[in-house]
Amino acid sequence: MPAILQNTTTKQKIGMGVAAVAVLLVAIMLMKIASSPSYSTVATGVDPAQTDKMTAALDTKGIKWKLQNNGTAIAVDSGQVAQARVALAASGIPSNGQVGFSLFDKQKLGASNLQQQVTYQRALEGELAQTIQQVQGVTSASVNLVLPDTQLFTDQSSQSRASVLLQTGGVALDPGAVRGIAQLVVGGVKGLSTNNVSITDSTGQLLWPTSDSLQNGPTANLKQAAENRYNQDLGARIQAMLNSTVGVGKATVQVNADMNVDQTTKDALQYANKGTPLTTKTQTEKLTGSGAGAGGSAGTGSNIPQYSAGGSGGNNNYNNKTEDTTFGVSKTVSHTKVAPGTINKLGVAVLVDKSIPPATVAQLQSAVNAAAGINPKRGDTLTVTQVAFAKNPAGTAAPGSSINPMGYAKYAALGLGLAAFLFFMSRHLKRREEDTLMREPTWLREIEAPTSLKELEQAAAMDFPLPEDSSMKKGLEELAARSPDRVAQQVRVWLNED
Repeated sequence: MPAILQNTTTKQKIGMGVAAVAVLLVAIMLMKIASSPSYSTVATGVDPAQTDKMTAALDTKGIKWKLQNNGTAIAVDSGQVAQARVALAASGIPSNGQVGFSLFDKQKLGASNLQQQVTYQRALEGELAQTIQQVQGVTSASVNLVLPDTQLFTDQSSQSRASVLLQTGGVALDPGAVRGIAQLVVGGVKGLSTNNVSITDSTGQLLWPTSDSLQNGPTANLKQAAENRYNQDLGARIQAMLNSTVGVGKATVQVNADMNVDQTTKDALQYANKGTPLTTKTQTEKLTGSGAGAGGSAGTGSNIPQYSAGGSGGNNNYNNKTEDTTFGVSKTVSHTKVAPGTINKLGVAVLVDKSIPPATVAQLQSAVNAAAGINPKRGDTLTVTQVAFAKNPAGTAAPGSSINPMGYAKYAALGLGLAAFLFFMSRHLKRREEDTLMREPTWLREIEAPTSLKELEQAAAMDFPLPEDSSMKKGLEELAARSPDRVAQQVRVWLNED
């Protein structure tokens, strides 16, 4: 290596230095890109007065952080989100900058009624925000309340209102979760109704109230929203089955459902075949007597003829029993509340690429028929058609593919560029080293040139002094040490000359 540096010019040395610096910078850039952490937001809407305390708590636990949104939001390393939340909770600092009812722990003496109301409103907002953050999918929440003043007359009082801002990290919340958040806010504020709750995500999209979420909205909107959800859910399940069977991009499905979203009540009255006894009345009558003598008794009673059974003188017994039962009509009354969501009619259309064999298409039709629950009696239809699908343009991923080639393209390009640079640089240095080692010095060519003995004697007769430190002497010594065979061969040539 020292020999190479000695035989290179200043310009070549500068080029080698610049190349080494470029390689070092590229390596540092790759290492920085590979090791740079990704940050996730853990706190938004932070009071600047609380920012210093929150960052100090994170520094104590050794958690990397950075400020966002002009100091009103704090983001930490994506791998330390859970540790950051625990650290902030342990230090008693809310992650959203809103303090709950702990505001009353430091209540000042002599606070006015207005100050008490503002403190209560802030505390209520903080408690609601902390409760909403526990919902799955919500990273942070901010709640603003408008509480009306107490009025003497009811007609002069206003209604409470609430607005909620959610941070979801780009994840769409389920409509049921949004409805649950609205109910949480309504349950925590006195005099608040769902119609006066507004929920918005970080992108500005209104999540509540919407025609999809309001139960008391127009029937047409509810019907459309219910049909859209059903079509998307059923279509996604059938599409997943088709992708796993024939491959991604080989089949597509479209679902169109007609639903009945009317909430009705069904009353049924049913009579029994046998009556049920309601009341039973029983009456019994008995009479016992003896027969009269032959002479009879005085008076007009003796003129009434007497009849005796079995003889002229015996006992008479009379017994009568009457039973009366009142029967009631047996009936059953049923009140049934029919929930909305009944399918009136269902239509499913499936398009299959022509590359799929017909036998496979027939099997797919049977499978889709069973998966969709097609009922011909209800008027449902299922259509399976084979068409030639359009080819995907070059470089375009197939539908359903989640691979993003551009995500790895920059790393691949940087790696290839660095590898090519190192290859050509090492090749260039190797060539220069080989040329330096294999090139003959000028003084060696002069020694190997044919010289007569007469010329040498004349040169010796000149009595030319040879300095001890001359470059020629050093060159001869280096040549003799490095190539003794060549020096010996040259000496033999000189000796053979006359």
